[in-house]
Amino acid sequence: MSTITDNAVPATGRTTSDEMIAFVIMAVLLVSVPLTGLYPYFVMQALCFALFACAFNLLIGYSGLLSFGHAMFLGTAGYVTGHALKVWGVSPEIGIVLGVIGACALSVVTGLIAIRRQGIYFAMITLALSQLLFFIYLQTPFTHGEDGIQGIPQGKMFGIFDLSNTTTLYYAVLAVFLLGFLLIYRTINSPFGEVLKAIRENEQRAISLGYKTDQYKFLAFVLSGSLAGLAGAMKVFVAQNASLTDVHWTMSGEVVLMTLVGGLGTVFGPVVGAFIIVAMQSYLAGFGQWVTVIQGVVFVACVLLFRRGVVGEIAHLLRMRL
Repeated sequence: MSTITDNAVPATGRTTSDEMIAFVIMAVLLVSVPLTGLYPYFVMQALCFALFACAFNLLIGYSGLLSFGHAMFLGTAGYVTGHALKVWGVSPEIGIVLGVIGACALSVVTGLIAIRRQGIYFAMITLALSQLLFFIYLQTPFTHGEDGIQGIPQGKMFGIFDLSNTTTLYYAVLAVFLLGFLLIYRTINSPFGEVLKAIRENEQRAISLGYKTDQYKFLAFVLSGSLAGLAGAMKVFVAQNASLTDVHWTMSGEVVLMTLVGGLGTVFGPVVGAFIIVAMQSYLAGFGQWVTVIQGVVFVACVLLFRRGVVGEIAHLLRMRL
C-alpha cells in the first residue's frame, strides 16, 4: 500500500550522519570565531539572518509556500522585544519570549488569511499583508515611525550574562541560532516534515490519502513565522535598534535571495547564503548603491551556474562521485 512519503526523498542513515558531522563542524567553527580576529558583529548579524533564512526555507523549501512578506515577522518581533526592553524594562530572556509570541500571534492571524491560497496568490497575499503592517508601524507611536526604537539596552540574560560584553553577546546569539537550527532540522526529518515534503511534491495525492493539507501548511507557516521572530528578537541585541527596514518588502526579498543563493530545500544552504549576502553588504559598502547591482549579478550567476544553489550543487557533485 502506498504511503504519504513515497514522493518525498527520505533521509538515509548515511545522509543524516553526514549532516550531523557537517553540523558539528559548523558549530566548532562558529564557536572559535572570537579567537580568529573576525569582526564579531558581522558574524552575529549573519547568524541572525541565517536563522531567518532557515525559517523561510522551512516554508518554501519543504512546504512549497513562497512568502513575499516574511519580513513582517522579523520586524514585529524586533519592535516588541525592543519596546519591552526599553520601555517596560524587562530582562532579555523575557523580551525575546515576548517578541517570539508577537511574531507567533501575527503568523496565526496572517496564516488564517493566506494559507487557503496557493502559488502566486499566496505570495501576493503575504506581500500585501506585510506592506499593510509596514504602514501601520510607520504611523504607530510605539515604533517611533521612521526613527525607530533607538538605544535599546542589552541587559543581563538570566541576571548573569552581561550582553553588553561582545563575547558574551556573541555566544548568546550563537546558542540561539544553533538551537533554532536544530529545531528546524528535527522538524524536517520528522513525520510532520515528511508530510510537508509530500504536500510540496503532490498536494492532491496527500489530500486523497486523507491528510488535511491546509492544517499542515498552516502549522508550518506559524512555526516558520515564529522562528523568523526569534531571529528578529536576537537581532535587536546586536543592532540595539528596531526600525522599519526590518519590516520593508526589500527585507523579504533579501531572505529569498539568501535562500536561493545558498540552496533551496537544503539544510545548510540558507546559512551559507546568509553569510554570502551579509558579507557582500558589509565588505562592499564602499560601492554605495552599486551593492544592489552586484547582488543582482551574483544572483543571476547563481541561477545560471548553480541552479541548485551553492550548497545544493556541492551536495549534487558529491552524490555523483559516490
